[in-house]
Amino acid sequence: MKTPTLKPGATSSLPSSGKLKITLLVVAFLLAGLILWYTHGLVQQLTKKEQEVADLYVRSYEYMINAKTHDGEFNFIFTEILKTIDFPLILTTPDMEPIEPYHTNIRNIPLDTTLPKQQQYAYLKKLIEEFDSDHPPLKVAYQDTIVLSYVHYGESSIVTSLRWLPYIEIGIAAIFILIAYLSFSYVKKSEQSNIWVGMARETAHQLGTPISGLLGWIELLKEQGVENKQILSTILEMENDVQRLQKIAGRFSKIGAKPDVKEENVVDCIRTVLSYFEHRIPQLKRFSAGGANLRLVLNAPDSVVAPLNRELFEWVIENLTKNALDAIESAPGTIQYTVHEEKHAVIIDISDTGKGIDAKYRRDIFKPGFSTKRRGWGLGLSLAKRIVETYHKGKLVLRDSEPGFTTTFRIKLLK
Repeated sequence: MKTPTLKPGATSSLPSSGKLKITLLVVAFLLAGLILWYTHGLVQQLTKKEQEVADLYVRSYEYMINAKTHDGEFNFIFTEILKTIDFPLILTTPDMEPIEPYHTNIRNIPLDTTLPKQQQYAYLKKLIEEFDSDHPPLKVAYQDTIVLSYVHYGESSIVTSLRWLPYIEIGIAAIFILIAYLSFSYVKKSEQSNIWVGMARETAHQLGTPISGLLGWIELLKEQGVENKQILSTILEMENDVQRLQKIAGRFSKIGAKPDVKEENVVDCIRTVLSYFEHRIPQLKRFSAGGANLRLVLNAPDSVVAPLNRELFEWVIENLTKNALDAIESAPGTIQYTVHEEKHAVIIDISDTGKGIDAKYRRDIFKPGFSTKRRGWGLGLSLAKRIVETYHKGKLVLRDSEPGFTTTFRIKLLK
C-alpha cells in the first residue's frame, strides 16, 4: 500500500492523542517515582529509629548485667524502654538458639504456647533467619569480652505497611485511571458512532432527491430516441453510474441499523466489484497509458458461501480496491484477491504491488481521520473495518506489508 508520508493537507487524529497519552504516562511515572522516593525516605527514618531503640535496649541490658547493684530507678528506665519497642525481637543464647521459656524472651511475636516445643523452636529459628537477613544481630556482652546473648529484631508493622503503601496507592490509582480511561473511551466511541450514523443517514437523505432527478432525466433522454449509438452508449453508462450512486446512498442509509445477513456467495460478490472496476480503470488519468497492464486477479473456487450483507460487503471490497489502486499509482501493477475456506471461517486476502506501508504507521491506518492523501478523508479503511467487525462479526487486519513490494489485507468471516 502507499507509504504513509503525510502530505500538506493530510489529516491524522493520531499525533495529538498520541502525545497526550505519552504525556500522561510520563506524569504518572513521575508521580509514582515521587511517592516511592518519599515513602522510602520515611521507611529509612523509622528503620533508623528502630535500630536506635534496639541498640539502646542492648546497652541497657548490658549495663544491668555489668552493674553491681540494680536500683529501682534503673529498673524503671529499662522497663520504659521495653514499652517503646513495637517491633519483633528475639533474645538468643551466644550460639543463637532461642532461650526457654520462649514466650518470655520474645517481644511483639505471636507465639502459640500450646504447640509442642519443637514447633515453637522451628518457628522462632525461621524468624531469626529472616530478621538476620535484614538486620545484623546485636550482641549482649559482659565487660565487652564475654558474649552472653544476641538480640535479633525485625521491622515493625508500621514500617512493613509503609513499604507496601506506595504500591497499594499506585495500584488503586492505576485501577481508577484504567476505569476512567475505559469509561471515557466508551463514551467517546459512542459519540463517534452516533456521529457516523447521523452523517451517513443525512448523506443518504440528501443524495436521494438529486439521484431521483438524474434517473428521470436519463429516462427522458432515452425516450427522445437518440439514434447516435455512441451517445446512447454514454447515456447507458451514465445510467449505470447513477444507479450505482443510488446503491451507495442505500448503503449509507443502512449504517447504524442492523443489516440483513444471509448466506451469500463471497466469490460472486468479489466478481461484481471487479467487473465494475475493470470497466473504469482505463478511464483514470494515471492509468490511461498503461491501464491494460494493471491486472485484477481473482484466485478462488466458483463458490464459497458465508453469512453477509451483500451490499455492505461489496462496499468493503470496493474500499480495499480503491486503497490498492492509490498505492499502485500507475501501471503496471497487480491487485490479487485470494479466497479460501478454513474449518469455521472464510479467508479473503487482498494483495497489491504498491509502495507498502511504513512500520510506524501500521497501527494507525484503521483510525478515522488518518489519511496520507491530499484530499483524503481517512475513512475508507476505518469504514471497511467497521462493516466487517461490527456488522459481520469478522476481522479485518493488515496481514503484512513490505515497503516497495506488496501489501496484504486479510478479511476473516465466520461461517
